[in-house]
Amino acid sequence: MSSAPRLLLVDDEERFRTTLSKLLGVRGIPVAAVGSGEEALAELRSKPYDVILLDIRMPGMNGIEVLAEIKKINPALEVIILTGHASVDAAADIMKLGGYDYLLKPCSVDELMDKIDSAHERKLAREKRKEKAAAPQAIADEEGKPR
Repeated sequence: MSSAPRLLLVDDEERFRTTLSKLLGVRGIPVAAVGSGEEALAELRSKPYDVILLDIRMPGMNGIEVLAEIKKINPALEVIILTGHASVDAAADIMKLGGYDYLLKPCSVDELMDKIDSAHERKLAREKRKEKAAAPQAIADEEGKPR
């Protein structure tokens, strides 16, 4: 992989955020961490990210509501849901809204790293395809300009 993904962790449990941020940091992934959906949306509007780890059950906006808003802000972001509460309905909603994957807490750091890496690779591949598709159009636009 070319570089570490820019990662945003969204979870209302401060101890979980702190611990997971440290574990991922040791593995070379810098993490920005916020405690609510509202904070996550504000953060996304101010800085670019590649992958988001998002809790489902939070006070205020829940993870599914936040996911829907994230996809409005930037549909290319990959969102991995982390939850301590399994639900088939929630999993279906997450996939329908464009979530990348759904993991139950606690999960191993290795499993989480694999998901983060594959989500980041998917985002990079999508961006590369988009650039390739845009290149011929840019050339055509340039050639069509009067000199």
